[in-house]
Amino acid sequence: MVKATKKAFLPKSMIAPQATPNIRSAAAALGGKISATTVRMPITNVLNDGDYSGKIYVGSKRVEVDVLLDTGSSTLAVDGHVYDPTKDSAAKLTNIGQEIGYDDGSRWVGGIVLTDISVNSAQPLVLPKVHTAVAYHATKSMFGLSHGILGLAYTKLNDAYEMPGPTIPPHYTYNQIQTGHVTHVEPYFSQLEATGLVANKFAFYTLRSMVSMATAKPKSDPLNSGFLILGGGEEQTDLYTGTFQVARVVHDIYYNVNLKSVQVGKSAPIQVLPPTKASGNASNAIVDSGTNGIYLDKPVFKEVLARFSSLGLEDEFHAGYLPMSKLKLADWPVLTFVLEGALGSDVTLHVTPQTYWQTNAPKAGHASLVFYTGDSPSILGLPLMNNYFTVFDRSVNKGRGVVSFARIT
Repeated sequence: MVKATKKAFLPKSMIAPQATPNIRSAAAALGGKISATTVRMPITNVLNDGDYSGKIYVGSKRVEVDVLLDTGSSTLAVDGHVYDPTKDSAAKLTNIGQEIGYDDGSRWVGGIVLTDISVNSAQPLVLPKVHTAVAYHATKSMFGLSHGILGLAYTKLNDAYEMPGPTIPPHYTYNQIQTGHVTHVEPYFSQLEATGLVANKFAFYTLRSMVSMATAKPKSDPLNSGFLILGGGEEQTDLYTGTFQVARVVHDIYYNVNLKSVQVGKSAPIQVLPPTKASGNASNAIVDSGTNGIYLDKPVFKEVLARFSSLGLEDEFHAGYLPMSKLKLADWPVLTFVLEGALGSDVTLHVTPQTYWQTNAPKAGHASLVFYTGDSPSILGLPLMNNYFTVFDRSVNKGRGVVSFARIT
């Protein structure tokens, strides 16, 4: 769920033991840090139509909130219908308000309080005085069946407005918020790592980009579950195999990467141009956990579609939704994405038909194509990550970070 900006970027557990020394990440060559404490947070995709959420605990009463986990935005927001800061002895009101919109059209308006945020119910990792937005106006589709969002991108995306008076209880409208003095607030994860409690990295283990409806109880289907690792990644050796490939992040707004080419099966690679100065884009692609598809910009998508057409797959591709009895996955090619590497060699990532076609979705016996076109930059969402254990290491590359990929087990 890439955050919509006012510039031309886009129009969406358990405490782990001491990290093991046998780390198989090339990011170590860049000086990446390993934390003695990591949090393995169980996550699920059933509350947000394929996007993943995890549980946090808010305030002195530890109100349980399921939050959408999004590397395409930076704000921590909770639904004001679920959490009431006036009943939280840990909460400190502020005069800071936020109105945040996302590329899918969802948005919310709220006020910021400072309060305690905990992760992990058994052995809580508690961070006090976290900038927490309490949303009191939101579009109907904003939170889905969860009750908040946890953005994991950088501070520059977490813009806010200083108002003449307290922003809780709610009384400022969208237009009034816009008249405030522009400021930025430090995101949750940035606050967490600054304390030294965890290293400046996190990782995702996911298997799906849409909810698998293969069983009558999708909540208990392991395909719909995964993990967010706070403070680590490479030490979670049960979640991946082999070595990591390390992609360079080129800007500290989103996780901006340079997409060099896309290849359909064994056809000639399609070269991807860098962004023009006029576009205002920091790169030609973004890695985003909050998008449950792959969106290629129009010129690249057009060339990809031509390759599928040459294989006789155009009709099924355009349909985008088929009974599984009519979908022959063996006829569909592997897609290869080449990203600029951080260690001198390119990163080559394969997206299989089993991930860009989501079977048993949105209902049993049917399959949905999660491959689309959109404006530049391209968004490399969950279908790419579903093939790889994906580590976002922000401690290297002069603070911009790297994104590392190793095959999931």
